[in-house]
Amino acid sequence: MAKKVLIVEDDTNIAELLHLYLEKEGFETVVANDGGKGVELFRSFHPDLVLLDIMLPVMDGWSVLKKIRESDKTPVIMLTAKGETQDKVAGLEGGADDYIVKPFEMKEVLARIHAVLRRFGGDENGTGEKKLSFDKLVINLDSYELLVDGKRVDTPPKELELLYHLAASPNRVFTRNQLLDEVWGFDYFGDSRTVDVHIKRLREKLEGVSDQWRLKTVWGVGYKFEVSPANGAG
Repeated sequence: MAKKVLIVEDDTNIAELLHLYLEKEGFETVVANDGGKGVELFRSFHPDLVLLDIMLPVMDGWSVLKKIRESDKTPVIMLTAKGETQDKVAGLEGGADDYIVKPFEMKEVLARIHAVLRRFGGDENGTGEKKLSFDKLVINLDSYELLVDGKRVDTPPKELELLYHLAASPNRVFTRNQLLDEVWGFDYFGDSRTVDVHIKRLREKLEGVSDQWRLKTVWGVGYKFEVSPANGAG
């Protein structure tokens, strides 16, 4: 079945180009030319992925992203003419899954879409359950759910993938670059602050839940999921 992509872009030339190119590559697409329409179409079209411009009439991309993340974890790739790190961090903090700076090559857009869908789809080889359990914590990558003290906590996909990656190797120290490479994929052109942003968000959700594990900063190196002895993953 064709994957569905919602394109939210007010520049009609870019929107049409994306629409034609993605349809040619086998995707089903719809286009919204403003943020308000984007939110409407998101609810009616149920896309597998959203390409979202930041500078939009009616409602900007940040607001659209916020609306989507209130109830949904569908992957979102931000499109923008701004290339500053600050914007990238803001987008990723808001729950975006990737970021493409204009002008872009269509091949790059396609590669990013495939990479995000691949990551979001979990383990393509279907090698068993992707679920880790610790004291008062369950990280389930099959259903993209985080249970903290028995309660489901809304978590953007990338945060959950990062936590899963760290917790799958308890007490192992990962550098920021390793995490960028292994969680975001080699095709991610970000910087290591992205990792810090996601760790900060995870800490806000997990602080003080259990004394048997914690997300620890290893100064000058990176991060690890520290587990007390005899409390490994279940």
